[in-house]
Parts: sequence; C-alpha cells; structure tokens
Amino acid sequence: MPLWICKACAVEYPEAAEAPDGCAICEDERQYVPPAGQEWLTLEQLAADGHRIEHTQVEPGLHTLWAEPKVGIGQHGHLVQTEAGNLLWDPPGFIDDAAVEWIRGLGGVVAIVASHPHMFGVQVSWSHALGNADVLVAEADREWVQREDAVIRTWTGDLEPLPGVTLRTVGGHFPGSAILRFTGADGKGVLLSGDTIFPGPSEKWVTFLRSYPSDIPLSAAVVERVVTAVNVFEYDRMYGNFGQPVRADARSAVRRSADRYIAWVRGDFDHLT
Repeated sequence: MPLWICKACAVEYPEAAEAPDGCAICEDERQYVPPAGQEWLTLEQLAADGHRIEHTQVEPGLHTLWAEPKVGIGQHGHLVQTEAGNLLWDPPGFIDDAAVEWIRGLGGVVAIVASHPHMFGVQVSWSHALGNADVLVAEADREWVQREDAVIRTWTGDLEPLPGVTLRTVGGHFPGSAILRFTGADGKGVLLSGDTIFPGPSEKWVTFLRSYPSDIPLSAAVVERVVTAVNVFEYDRMYGNFGQPVRADARSAVRRSADRYIAWVRGDFDHLT
C-alpha cells in the first residue's frame, strides 16, 4: 500500500489503500488547505516526476538539504555534523537513495528532529532509511504526529542529543516549537531556528508569527518569552528553515528585532499609521 504525503505541507501519513480524508496540519489555522482542495502524493510519484534532494555545505559542520523541485512547504533541512555523530534537522518532505547514501557517507545520523509540526516532512521515512534513527518529537506537539512508528521518541525542555548540540523547546509558533544550538567550527555558536524566529532577507532582522501564511501575530509577552529562552545561548550565526541566514551577530539581531516587534504590537508607533 502507498505511503501518503500531503501535497500542501509534505507531511507523511500512514500506508493505506486510499488517501486520508484530510490533513489535520493543513486544516489548522497556522497552515491552510489550498483553494483547489486537499491533494495527496506518494514518494514513488514524486520520484517519477523528477524530484530529487539537493544539498550543499553552508559552513564547516553544517549542510543544508532540500527537495528540487519544491515539495510541500519547501523547507530546507540541515545536517549538523559533530565528532560524536550527526543530526538531521527539519527533514524535507521527500527522500531519495542518493541523499541517503550521501548522509551514510558522512556517518549517518543519531537522531532526526523537526523544529515544529509543519517541518515533520517524511521524518519516519528518513529514519527507516538511516538505520531507524530516533525521531525526536517535542512532547507538547506529540498530537500532531500523523504517521506513528516505534522510532518516535518524545522530549521536553532541554535535550543534548550530541555533545555540543542542544535542543530547547521555546514555544511561540507551536507550544513545542524548538530551536537547536551547536558550538560551530569556530566555537562562536550557531542557531537553527526553524521559523520560530524567522530571518528576513536583509540578514540583519528577524520576525515572529503564529502563522506565516495567515499573518497571525504573536503577543509581545510571547515574543519576549521566546527571545529570553533563546538568548540564554551564545551564538553568532543563525539559519531559518528556508535557506535564509543571519551570517554575523545573530544574537543581537534577535534581541533588536524583538524590541522592534514588541514596540509595534504594544502601540508605541501607532502615530505613524
């Protein structure tokens, strides 16, 4: 039986003779069901249509990977390399043999982690192809898992799956929304933020939202809570989940952006509108 993948968000669903009736993730207000309605794909269909996984190194110890042509939301996952093992972050909604062999050649992965449910992709498929690596799901977002499997492990708070690699649930976009901080080759620290903190095109500012497709804001209090939880860490660079970076002084950019966001939603600049 085929493994079903939501065409809109590329989250995998269980094997079944027929496609699911709907996608719970897309029906939530943070995502959306396309005007044409819910549609479903399979890995075999995507491969036959010419999809493939591309990858590139963005800095020593960090690679990004994505599906080309775009699948679902089109996230860029990241492979974090350490001397003790590797971790796959925000796995794409497609997988192919060439990408699996590439990752195996780098030593495989210890764990697979999505920053939040929109980024689950085909996480169980990636796990099965990479030796049944643990799929770590934040306890607060466990209900959003659509494909159950024995590889899924829940976690909460802070977790260090590898030396020098820390996961932290900080909330905001989803209650279990998480960030990943690792030391980086230069020791200055790197942050993978998903879209809990979303880097903008300037590489100097970031933003925060409950829903990006629907432009639903977060409150000032929640943004302050998120930034306080994140900026406990030292980090120089950060990468979002669509290939967008802040290449230097990212920690200051996050604080500066939060102050601007909070001032606007608090009404400090209403006289300018």
